[in-house]
Amino acid sequence: MGNVQAILDEGLAALAATQDPNELENVKARYLGKSGALTDLLKQLAALPPEEKRSQGAVINQAKTAFEQALTGCREAMAAAQLARQLAAEALDVSLPGRGQQAGGLHPVTLVKERIVALFQSMGFEVADGPEIEGDWHNFEALNTPKDHPARSMQDTFYVDGGAAAEPLVLRTHTSPIQVRYMQDHQPPIKIVAPGRVYRVDSDATHSPMFHQMEGLWVAEGVSFADLKATMSEFLRRFFERDDLQVRFRPSFFPFTETSAEVDVLGERGWLEVGGCGMVHPNVLRNVGIDPEKYTGFAFGIGLDRFAMLYYGVNDLRLFFDNDLGFLGQFR
Repeated sequence: MGNVQAILDEGLAALAATQDPNELENVKARYLGKSGALTDLLKQLAALPPEEKRSQGAVINQAKTAFEQALTGCREAMAAAQLARQLAAEALDVSLPGRGQQAGGLHPVTLVKERIVALFQSMGFEVADGPEIEGDWHNFEALNTPKDHPARSMQDTFYVDGGAAAEPLVLRTHTSPIQVRYMQDHQPPIKIVAPGRVYRVDSDATHSPMFHQMEGLWVAEGVSFADLKATMSEFLRRFFERDDLQVRFRPSFFPFTETSAEVDVLGERGWLEVGGCGMVHPNVLRNVGIDPEKYTGFAFGIGLDRFAMLYYGVNDLRLFFDNDLGFLGQFR
């Protein structure tokens, strides 16, 4: 058998002289591989007498263990050196100011909605809510709009699978169904506002297929059109922060109110329509189990997106929904 110590010293020297991880594995193969120098010594033990085999085997195994320990040490040293080089290359200058994280903010339409809700709450109105997918009865029939009514032509839009043949489902076209549901569950006096998303097939600079609406309802004994005018006028003057704001009511038609009116305000460019309103139609009260001989009420509807455009001076409704953070960041 060859000189075990000489082979070990040669292998240790080869490990110490190696600086490359790939070359290190080649040195390992030369001494511990299938045909490696130390492996060959172990193979030669088979030809030795038993006593000599035991003594030589112990010496060879000690040499193999020493080589493996040196190999492990070289690997760890190379890994540490590589980590040190990487840390040096990627070092951070902790004296530089951090980028920080910008705080988010509410959407401008949400800000306007909260402002309007607060104004009506200050006048004694509560906030009501309801589902965005409605049945035909709540969205149309209960509001004095039967299937053959021409007023449906603008709102027969987004129907949804799953409804019965007698009552199809539709994405609500206004928040009036919230009023219907509330009146079914409550007896007068009723004084609510109903904000939420609504849907119609319409898209241009001032219209969106999805938009936000707020409707109001006040039902009690003795509620009159004078109460409606006073409530709407007070709200508009507070919202636009102008005590001298001129408000007018023009006769109009809505199937669920009688008398009905459009509401205008006078601005720099003349009269501008900002909503619709009217006295709740007796048929609507009957449909929800309220006696129209005893109770009267008024309802109104405004577009929250439109009010956001007016409040912030935005001339294109689509800007609110383009997800442009440069635009939306102005309203934080």
